[in-house]
Amino acid sequence: MNDALKSLVSLLELETLEETLFRGQSQDLGFPQLYGGQVLGQALAAAARTVPDERRPHSQHGYFLRPGDPHRPVVYQVDTIRDGGSFTTRRVTAIQKGRPIFFCSASFQSAEESINHQRAMPQVPTPKALIESGDAKHARFPGHPIEFLHLKDNPDSASPAGQCLWFRFAGGPLPDDPALHRHLLSYASDFNLLTTGLIPHGIKYTDPKLRIASLDHAIWLHEDTRLDEWLLYAIDSPWTGGARGLARGHIYRRDGRLVASTAQEGLVRYPQS
Repeated sequence: MNDALKSLVSLLELETLEETLFRGQSQDLGFPQLYGGQVLGQALAAAARTVPDERRPHSQHGYFLRPGDPHRPVVYQVDTIRDGGSFTTRRVTAIQKGRPIFFCSASFQSAEESINHQRAMPQVPTPKALIESGDAKHARFPGHPIEFLHLKDNPDSASPAGQCLWFRFAGGPLPDDPALHRHLLSYASDFNLLTTGLIPHGIKYTDPKLRIASLDHAIWLHEDTRLDEWLLYAIDSPWTGGARGLARGHIYRRDGRLVASTAQEGLVRYPQS
């Protein structure tokens, strides 16, 4: 792994302060506040520390309460709500400067056999084809290992506020630790969701008049996957109004398997005069 990827992996390796109390370091991505995906990923990692390894997270639901400071560590307090026969529930509160900035519930389940069906993956070009043809916008944060390939055309004509993009963590292979990949998926799921609602309005995320911030976030983890391989994020925004926006996403492996679903509501405030 290169240094950028090592730094991200270490971000999810929390320091244990007590049996249910953990501390994570922060990263500055150049946003006005702490990146929400960081507390999502770290909170899930904190919850997992209190759960038997054979139980895997299948859902996480969180609320962002206050803007976080990207220059200060975050303390995570885990409440052991329930340990059932098949499911385990945890509540996690993220704290900075003595005040909660985020809380979430996370549910874990033992593996079971069941019936199966899934939403089909949109038909889009492969990452290799997009790179070779130049038909995608290739984006990266400076010094950060995540990379995106934004498709220029929206494959869902029924959703004008929609987009598809490929993403992965570059910089070398990640460790073969399924838990790490789950936490990285939670971390990455916050990118590009809320801004999808800006597309039909022609508003750029960098517009100085725009105020945008996540209010809540949900992710359902269907199957394990690797985050150092390309994943497709299909996102649509069915509604904006009242200075809020709603977005939904589906994350697929290259073989078409649906590995996670997401939903998010956020503040989308843009003055009309």
